[in-house]
Amino acid sequence: MGLGDKFENKAEELKGKTKEHVGDATDNRDLEAEGKADQAKAGVKQAGEHVKDAVRDVTDK
Repeated sequence: MGLGDKFENKAEELKGKTKEHVGDATDNRDLEAEGKADQAKAGVKQAGEHVKDAVRDVTDK
């Protein structure tokens, strides 16, 4: 994964946090849940990137 993918995943996480906070502030439980789901999805992608980076580091040595 490239640096652009990492930025996209971080942006998705921030978008999710924003949705969650707006949903909480407006008492919109659907929007709040959608925000949490966006954050979880971004977290999974980021974890996958960390694994790929670790494997790449090991194979480069």
